[in-house]
Amino acid sequence: MGIEPFSDPKSIDLTVDIGGIKMKNPVTVASGTFGFGREMADFFDLSLLGAITVKGTSLEPWLGNEYPRTVETPSGMLNAIGLQNDGLESLINEKMPFLRQYDAPVIVNVVGQSLEEYAEVAARLDSVEGVDGLEINVSCPNVKKGCLAFGTTPEGTAEVVRAVRDKTDLTIITKLSPNVTDIASIAQAAVDAGSDALSLINTLMGTAIDPWTQKFRLANITGGLSGPAIKPIALRMVYEVARSVDVPLIGMGGIMNALDAVEFILAGATAVAVGTGNFVNPMAAVEIIDGIEDYLKKMDKSSVMEIVGKVS
Repeated sequence: MGIEPFSDPKSIDLTVDIGGIKMKNPVTVASGTFGFGREMADFFDLSLLGAITVKGTSLEPWLGNEYPRTVETPSGMLNAIGLQNDGLESLINEKMPFLRQYDAPVIVNVVGQSLEEYAEVAARLDSVEGVDGLEINVSCPNVKKGCLAFGTTPEGTAEVVRAVRDKTDLTIITKLSPNVTDIASIAQAAVDAGSDALSLINTLMGTAIDPWTQKFRLANITGGLSGPAIKPIALRMVYEVARSVDVPLIGMGGIMNALDAVEFILAGATAVAVGTGNFVNPMAAVEIIDGIEDYLKKMDKSSVMEIVGKVS
């Protein structure tokens, strides 16, 4: 008689599925806070992440906004980077070969100034080895054209999703803006147009003024507010969207520790993204993975899916 393999009765299943992207745990990183992975690889093995979500990528290089473009605020930060990036060719030829060495799905955040740009980036990424999904950014408040210009209405959001869906079989995740009056209707429009999943929220628009110089602290005047200050708003919006659509959600907005992440999962998110927390603590994402597992053990749960949307 053979020896039965050891089975840990308390082993926890952290795996989740985001529109066909299989994640070993429910934690990714928020686009724009983790670069293209290389910037954080000295801190921990990127294979520990459920997925790697890279910085916004456009068809051609974008220079971004003028300096200064970041400001610390109470319980958060304002950024007006303006989606600076080296363009699609750099991602394909320089960034992806590096990312392919890690055992984690790669999600590329896609930005554009027109429907045609979004569609072209999607078409060219469709066959790139190692790219598992596209996060369509229709919600960045820090650029003059594209992005938020599309994402503030159901019609504009649907246009972008359809343009991308026509060009790719990859998983599409639409990143939603909180700078709207009815996020649920925009979420539904994205799903109806072909989005496999949704991520929310992007940053809230804000500003900061130096009372001594009597000038705006950001050259762009406004920027996107992130960090713990926006968490209550993000939680409310994730809860609203989870009740209105039937696709997986990636929740984000002020997640600094494991219990923050658990709140988003209870509100209806299948996975979470760590953003500003990466700047405060480069190990935040992996500590949150461990913390979620510890929480589930304490709550006598065997799978993270047991708590998705279970708030009452």
